[in-house]
Amino acid sequence: MIEKINEHYFSNTYDTKKRFISYWHQINEIIKTNPKNILEIGAGNKFVSIYLKQKNFNVTTVDINPNLEPDVVANVIKMPFKNNSFHTVNCCETLEHMPYENFSKALSEIYRVAEFHAVISIPDITKILHVPYILQKYADKFFKKAIPRDLDKHYWEIGKKMYPLSRIIKDIKHTGFIVVSSYNVPENLYHKFFILKKIKKHLL
Repeated sequence: MIEKINEHYFSNTYDTKKRFISYWHQINEIIKTNPKNILEIGAGNKFVSIYLKQKNFNVTTVDINPNLEPDVVANVIKMPFKNNSFHTVNCCETLEHMPYENFSKALSEIYRVAEFHAVISIPDITKILHVPYILQKYADKFFKKAIPRDLDKHYWEIGKKMYPLSRIIKDIKHTGFIVVSSYNVPENLYHKFFILKKIKKHLL
């Protein structure tokens, strides 16, 4: 299975036009924070981190999968970095790959290692699939068929039953971040970005 996951990230079908547009948004949002150093959680095929490194940004990659050859092998809920180690933390299309009960733990860890900013994105079905709540279970079945999950398993997504946007925002804010902005990529509505700023508790 690990070998199949590795092949998935580097296959010709993975980097679609829509995904490249989302890469642009990741890079743009990160650069706007004027970062002195960056942590990328979820190495994937390293497109974003390689681009940023070529632009002379100091980037560290972390991933739980050693076969993706990240700089550091670690789980996002327990990373081997000191507090405030990274000016900006980037975590895009990653958090949905773990059960939702670990979402707040991961956010708390991102908050801990971030010094100022975090950029995250999460799959959002609400902009591409509008159905009454009573039909949600049928919509879930349809969506699974429309976008297969066998190699790219998502435990949850914004807009699915029990995971409304309001819950995700509430959990983000509970961690201590402020949501500076959030938006769905116009050309790829399935990807929703959250631009977060850390409020240091001793300044409150």
